Amino acid sequence: MNELHDAAGQPSPLGALVDRFGPRLSEMAFEPGLVAAVDQHAAAVRDAVGGHHGLRATLADYVMGFTDALRQIGWDEPTGHDFASLRLTAVCWLIREHGLDAA
Repeated sequence: MNELHDAAGQPSPLGALVDRFGPRLSEMAFEPGLVAAVDQHAAAVRDAVGGHHGLRATLADYVMGFTDALRQIGWDEPTGHDFASLRLTAVCWLIREHGLDAA
């Protein structure tokens, strides 16, 4: 079982994020500009959540706060990339790079 899902196989906040935005990571192989944008957003997220101690928990808190704010403003995921989708894709990249999705 993936650590981003609970015992019943339901996605945690990070699991739901990876399920929704993780597929966007594959686009990075073909779009150098996207790599740069995701890297910048990942750096901002790292700064916001602080170091690596308790990264999974702090990322989950960050994602819940960020997505709550998006819901409040009525944000819809675009086909392309906007600030919010880049930020959430960057969180997926951090999850992958730090092995937070491994069991």
